[in-house]
This record gives sequence, structure tokens and C-alpha cells, in this order.
Amino acid sequence: MPLRHDRHALVTGASSGIGAAIAREYASRGVPTILVARRRERLEALARDLSAGAPSIAIAEDLADPGAPARLHATLAERGLRVGILVNNAGYGVPGRYLSSDWKVHADFLQVMQTAVAELTWRFLPAMEADGWGRILNVASLAGLVPSSAGHTLYGANKAWLIRFSEALALEMVPKGVHVTALCPGFTYSEFHDVNGMREKVSRLPKALWLDSAAVARIGVEACEAGRMRVVSGGANRAIAALSKYLPEPLARALVAGKAKDFRDEG
Repeated sequence: MPLRHDRHALVTGASSGIGAAIAREYASRGVPTILVARRRERLEALARDLSAGAPSIAIAEDLADPGAPARLHATLAERGLRVGILVNNAGYGVPGRYLSSDWKVHADFLQVMQTAVAELTWRFLPAMEADGWGRILNVASLAGLVPSSAGHTLYGANKAWLIRFSEALALEMVPKGVHVTALCPGFTYSEFHDVNGMREKVSRLPKALWLDSAAVARIGVEACEAGRMRVVSGGANRAIAALSKYLPEPLARALVAGKAKDFRDEG
């Protein structure tokens, strides 16, 4: 079934980058949006912008708070807002060695990037299943498809988990009319690398490796509509994913480790 305009698209991490671009993509297709992130002013500005094409609501929540998913679900239920599309996009990276950060930093990362994703999906999926229609778009990463390297220790592991979670859930949902897709971007023009302090390093990478957020959003939304379980954005990124899969593992790991210093803080 095509996109429905009587259901909302809930997008986490919607205040900037890929999240904002996905919200714009759905709004351009006439789908009302619910924007969730920590930065209220940015959310409200985006909601005003999107409302020119479709209704949009901003809700400030910090998914590092373990109570946020249940509170968000309850708030939307009280308002009578029905979510037919869930975009789990909120995320960030923690640079450096694993032991260079306090446990609270890692615990917050896991809450936002893993526990909140699983809980939001668990809370909103039953209504989609009962409807016989729904979309779940999980923003993973090329990092989840290639060998790990030193630094940003939890990031690639989390994205690999998100890809496998999406694939398993997609298979469960085939007879239910719910599409589940893992979107795996590579390097994307956004604030992601400013937030984790890696902008200077990643700016040295070849331009052929980069896509803009709007292109990544369009690829993700179209793949989800087509019922694809996984999509890698960009030809260069698809080539990297294929090489990582078919090269002997020691060679693939050595290649990734050799280039990681260009885009990861290992200290």
C-alpha cells in the first residue's frame, strides 16, 4: 500500500542532519510529522517550516532519559495522534578509546542508540500491526557493515545490532503489512561530525565518499516504501560494503584499520 496521509511520521533526532531531511522528505509527500529531539527551538522552527506542506508537531524529549519512550508514547496517545511511520534516527558518536570516557557517557549512548530504539519500536509497532500498515525506518550506518577499528568503540557495534534487529523485525512483519528498513549511510553532510569533534579529520576525505542529507533521506524513504530490508546510500558506499563482505576478513580489517585514522579519534 502507498503512503497514508492519515497517519503521522514520528522522527527522532529531527532537529538537524539526516533526521531533519527525512522529516522534510515525508512532509513533501504530504505526510504529517512529529518531530522529536532535545533542541526545542530548532524543532519548532522546522515544524513551522514543514507545516506549509503538511501538519507538523514538535516535541522536545531527551532519549537518554529511560522514561522518554513511554512518556512520548503516552503523550501522543493522549493527543489522539496515530503514528504509522517510525523513524529511529537519533544518534551520535563517542570519540576516543573505550576507557577514555566515563561509564555514564557510554550508558547514555546505549540508551539513546539501542534501548530507546527497541522500546519505541515495541510501543508503536502494535498499532501498525493492528492497522495492517506501517513503516519503520532505522538509520544505521555503513559502519555496521564493515570491520571495526580502534576508537568510537560502541558505534559500529551498535549499528551492526541495528541492522540485524531491522532485518529480523522485517521478516516478522512481512505478513502484517509493515515495512522495516535499515538505512546505512556513509559520510553525510550534516552536524554529526561537528558534534563528535571530528570535522577537521573527516573533511580530508575524498568528496566522492559524501552525500547530502536530502539525498540520503530520499534513498531511505523510497527503500522503505519498496519494502527493502536494507539499503546503503551512494555507489561508493555500496562498493565499500561489497568489498568488506567478499574480501578475506584479515585483509578487509587491515584496510579499514589503515584508513580509520582519517575519520576516527583513536586516542
